[in-house]
Amino acid sequence: MTVVLPRYAGAIADSVVNDEIDVDAATEAQDAAAPAINVAATKADGLGCHAGAAEMKAAANAAGKSDILDRYAADYPKGPHDQPQSMCPAFGSLRVGLRMRRTATILSGSACCVYGLTFVSHFYGARRTVGYVPFNSETLVTGKLFEDIREAVFKLADPEHYDTIIITNLCVPTASGVPLDLLPNEINGVRIIGIDVPGFGVPTHAEAKDVLAGAMLEYARKEVEQGPVQAPRGGRSERPTVTLVGEMFPADPVGIGMMLEPLGLAAGPVVPTREWRELYAALDCSVVAAIHPFYKASFRQFDLAGRKIVGSAPVGHDGTEAWLEAIGTACNVSREKIDAAKNRFLPMIKSALAAKPINARITVSGYEGSELLVARLLIESGADVPYVGTACPRTEWSDADRQWLEAKGARVQYRASLEQDYAAIDEFMPQLAIGTTPVVQKAKQMAIPALYFTNLISARPLFGVAGAGSLAQVVNAALGNQARFDEMKDFFGEVGQGYAAGVWEDTPKDNVPFREKYKKQIEAMAKKRKSEEMI
Repeated sequence: MTVVLPRYAGAIADSVVNDEIDVDAATEAQDAAAPAINVAATKADGLGCHAGAAEMKAAANAAGKSDILDRYAADYPKGPHDQPQSMCPAFGSLRVGLRMRRTATILSGSACCVYGLTFVSHFYGARRTVGYVPFNSETLVTGKLFEDIREAVFKLADPEHYDTIIITNLCVPTASGVPLDLLPNEINGVRIIGIDVPGFGVPTHAEAKDVLAGAMLEYARKEVEQGPVQAPRGGRSERPTVTLVGEMFPADPVGIGMMLEPLGLAAGPVVPTREWRELYAALDCSVVAAIHPFYKASFRQFDLAGRKIVGSAPVGHDGTEAWLEAIGTACNVSREKIDAAKNRFLPMIKSALAAKPINARITVSGYEGSELLVARLLIESGADVPYVGTACPRTEWSDADRQWLEAKGARVQYRASLEQDYAAIDEFMPQLAIGTTPVVQKAKQMAIPALYFTNLISARPLFGVAGAGSLAQVVNAALGNQARFDEMKDFFGEVGQGYAAGVWEDTPKDNVPFREKYKKQIEAMAKKRKSEEMI
């Protein structure tokens, strides 16, 4: 068995050794109580990444993964189309693990997938080693891959370095039924968490964050039920806390904490957390704020722990007023304190919005989960937002945002496809498009200013007073570039577009018959794939 690791110094590299170890002798007592490995469950026909989603899903069901896939289908419904076009979902769970202290991460999947995930994780600033357990057709179908994973986990389980080891099955191991649930729950005091994050079962990388966060919350909740656990690094809060669910700009929890202070409350941990002990503090709250509304697996654990969940967020004037009311009511805060909090912050938010107005028609789309909140803030800043697309699904915790937006004339599209985002630009011809990379590209090709949601919008505070005017600067700066787009459009005209794209020696001619023939071939292939999926 081989554990392949990037050439980085650090705890993981130091703790993985190349010499053989006697795993059976080291864990004789645990193995005596462990269930026998069902090698048959790990066998499949060796499907590779090239296989279609339907074939991979069918193989996973046949290999004993039907319960997991059924749960994912319920938590993360895909419709109306298959799923949004997005990066590999496993990036989300990988990112969560790499951000946690004293946590080792191992991937099991095709080498190309692991390379891509490792690359993008380091592109986004992860300075942690990613472990990889390679496989081939023989180790996959004989069950040896599971034994290799098990050996890798035992080698890494050093309590001096780690609290937790996370092992993730990507598409092929999931389709082949590699049974991570047969791994020990802990080794030498190090927690072992195995999850399946296949692209054919988890629609977006945002929801993959919930897969891991929910698995860790479940583990932590069961630890709490068994006895005393570690206190937070800074100690327990003297005031009742509000756990915040969903990744957000670092300044936002601080701002939310300031708004909670007049209620006699404090901001608790942000889930996904940055270390294991924060999970205990997250569960030890008075109420859960579903800032990002798609964390269904996490909310299920909070529900089992008896915690109330409040949707939406303190965004803009109206959102903050409704959120303070909902949080105060859920925590049995007196009317006097709720009104005091509103009277303190709402006028400041209104003034901040008025001081930095946005006067433009803007379409919003993205895959982070905060698209509806951003649209609310833009509308309260004065913008006309006719379309809001999000790759995430509709849940009960985003209903308040959806209803508010629809009342303001916005069309809200859950599970938005790239084609729907494109169509919104063509239909509404916005003065600014906020969206994913291809949406930004389309808008700029049409000489429309555009902003990438993840790097330019999510990287700003959205809530309370700090969020009220945070978008105006970047949005108005982008709108101010319209004259430059118009100048470039006038200069280049229609050069390099459509059939004339590229470098030519002769004047290009539009070959309409060839294009129509190729279009029909693509449509026929799509119909064939669809009919095969139905079978």
